[in-house]
Amino acid sequence: MLKQVLLSGKGSTLLCPKIFVPKIQSRVYHRYNLEKNIESRSNLRHFLTLQEYSGEEIINLVDNSAKLKATHPKNPRILEGKTIAMMFSKRSTRTRVATETAMANLGGSSLFLGKDDIQLGVNESLKDTSIVVSSMADCIMARVNGHKDIVEFAKYSSVPVINALSDRFHPTQILADLLTIKEHFGGSSKNVADTKNLFNGMVFSWVGDSNNILYEMMVSLPKLGISLNISTPKAHPVPKDILEYANQSKLNKDTKITLCGSPTEAIHSSNVIVTDTWISMGMESEKKQRLKDFEGYKITMDMINKAGPRENWVFMHCLPRKQEEVDDEVFYSKKHSLVFQEAENRKWTIMSVLQYLLSSKNQ
Repeated sequence: MLKQVLLSGKGSTLLCPKIFVPKIQSRVYHRYNLEKNIESRSNLRHFLTLQEYSGEEIINLVDNSAKLKATHPKNPRILEGKTIAMMFSKRSTRTRVATETAMANLGGSSLFLGKDDIQLGVNESLKDTSIVVSSMADCIMARVNGHKDIVEFAKYSSVPVINALSDRFHPTQILADLLTIKEHFGGSSKNVADTKNLFNGMVFSWVGDSNNILYEMMVSLPKLGISLNISTPKAHPVPKDILEYANQSKLNKDTKITLCGSPTEAIHSSNVIVTDTWISMGMESEKKQRLKDFEGYKITMDMINKAGPRENWVFMHCLPRKQEEVDDEVFYSKKHSLVFQEAENRKWTIMSVLQYLLSSKNQ
C-alpha cells in the first residue's frame, strides 16, 4: 500500500511506502521543536559544580556511588540506548576512562571528541555547538578552559551537562574524594544518616595551589560539616568570593574554614591531607616561577610528623603527581595513602551522577 507524502513547498509529491511516513514526521517534529526546547529547559539539572547542590544531595550521590560499586557487575543497564558526548579541550586519563567505562557498565555508549576533533568556541560558537550536539546526545560532558564556557554551554543545551574540569571547579573529583573517605573511615556506614554523621566533624587540610580542586572543596565540604585548613603560598591567595561562600554554607558553628600561615599549621590535627599539582595544564610557561613560589610546600613524612595530624590520617592527590609535590614515602604509603583507591572511585561517582542526571525525573 502506498501513500502520497508532500516533501517540498513547490507542490511536488513523492510516492513512498506508508511505513516511512512516521520517520519523516518524527524528524520534522524534532527540528520544529528545537528552539522551543531551548526555551523550556529551565528545570533541567546539570552538574557544573557542587556549589549548586545541597549537602543532602551530595551525600545521596556519594551513597549511591557506594551501592553501584558494591553491586557491580550486576547493576541494571538503565542507560541502554543512551549516549554521552564527551568534548574535551584538555588532556584526560582518569575522567575519560572513568566516564566511558561507567557509561558502558550501565548499558550506554560514549562519543569522545578531543581538541583535534572539535574546537569549542573557535570555528563555531559555544551556543551553536551546544544546540547541535545536545540535539543528538542524551548527555554532554565537557572539559574546558574558563568556567564561563561550561556555563554558556549548559545554558543552551537541551540535555544535562557535566563539568569534567574547568579553571574554577572540578566536581566529579571531589565526589570521588568523599566516596574514598566514606570507604576508609566509614566501616559499617550503610545509609545516608551514617554517612552524614561520618563526615560531620572531620578536618581536611589543603597544602598547595589555589586552584579548582581547592575551590570545589570549599564550596562543598563545609555543607557536610567538614572543616578545612588551607595553606597556599602568599602569591596564590584564595579568591574572596569562594571564601565568602564557604563560610556562609557551613553546616554548623563547629565547621571552620581556616587560612593557615604554613603547611604544618594546616596539617595539624587533620584527618585528611590533600594536595594537587602546582603547575596545571596551560601553566607550563610559569613553571620556573611557580617552583620558587612553592618552596617549602612539598609534603614529606617528616613534615607530617612535625605537624601532628590525627593518628589515623590519610593522604590524597587527584593525580597526576609530580615529585616536587609529595615524596614517595607519603605517596606510596600502604598505611596512609589512598591515591589509587581515590582514582578508581572516579568511575563509581561519575556512574552515580550519570544515573541521576539521566533518570526520568531530570528529563
